[in-house]
Amino acid sequence: PRMGFSPRKANSVLYVIGDFKECKPLLKKLGKHKTGVSCLYINKLADVDSEVLRDLAKASWAHMNAKYP
Repeated sequence: PRMGFSPRKANSVLYVIGDFKECKPLLKKLGKHKTGVSCLYINKLADVDSEVLRDLAKASWAHMNAKYP
């Protein structure tokens, strides 16, 4: 899938992280989070900037569409 979401007991996981250049600057502005290889872990949505999260999701979607047409 190009993007995924998994609500878990400890945190919510968004599968949006990729190897695109817009990713790192957005993550710096996002707020409290952790990352894995392709996962973004957020404890509470209140911990992150929703506009930055939206921009990250849009950029990840566009990157995945370009990489896997």
